[in-house]
Amino acid sequence: MHCSRFLQLDVFPAGFGGGNPLGVVVDGRRFDTETMQRIARWTNLVETTFLLPPETERGSYRVRIFTPRKEIPFAGHPSVGSAHAALESGLCLPRDGLLWQECGAGTLPVRVEGEGSDRRLLVQAPAARIVASGMAAEARLAPLLGGHALGRLGGALVDGGRCWWLAELADSSTLRCWRPAHADIAALAAENGSMGLCLFAREGDGLAVRAFPAGAGIVEDPASGAANALIAAYIARSAPDDPLAQGYEVSQGREMGHDAHLSLRIDADGTIWTGGGCNTVIDGHLQWL
Repeated sequence: MHCSRFLQLDVFPAGFGGGNPLGVVVDGRRFDTETMQRIARWTNLVETTFLLPPETERGSYRVRIFTPRKEIPFAGHPSVGSAHAALESGLCLPRDGLLWQECGAGTLPVRVEGEGSDRRLLVQAPAARIVASGMAAEARLAPLLGGHALGRLGGALVDGGRCWWLAELADSSTLRCWRPAHADIAALAAENGSMGLCLFAREGDGLAVRAFPAGAGIVEDPASGAANALIAAYIARSAPDDPLAQGYEVSQGREMGHDAHLSLRIDADGTIWTGGGCNTVIDGHLQWL
């Protein structure tokens, strides 16, 4: 019987229980890849991560990230939650305000800001590229949007660790009331192996966001770190004079009974940081043969 500390976290919550759940197995050394996948399938969370010792001198820890169906190289809320778990478990300490996470997307810095319940963690997103934009992208997305008007940035397909179709809607009320055709989003995701469709609209000084990762078998995601990082990269690349191109705050998940709050930071060189707060909800032990 293998026994390892197990945390279930609430990542990016605006209030307790408002964020995206994550399971973290603190000592993943006891488990091979097949067993990790079986555990992730059993937890049935969007992602379950396994913390491991770093393989480089620079690394603070290594993480493997699993959905119930497969291992993935990077995702935002599992990265932030894994950093929280590594700190809470005493596996590492920040160096000059940073942790260094080794994952399938490389060694990524994680900013550690504040302490205790006020602590916020922001992971540097992998470099992104705009695969398609303009009329071609918008024509492909138009059948899914039901004639709703697009905002100034329109639609695009963006790749950076994960690949997402993105579209800005003209107003947040339309976004929050929009009823997706999930089968059509799944077909869109299958065309090029993307995660699915992520919609955003301006709300106050930031964005309201809804994400539909049909490519991962998920109907709607309450808080999407990687997808939000791609939105920020798209804004920074396509509209550098946009007020949002300096960074902004995101509201996500209210349409599905959650209330998530994400922070997006955009450095002068276009580097994207995505993150927020994290709470430990369950602290126990995983027992697995």
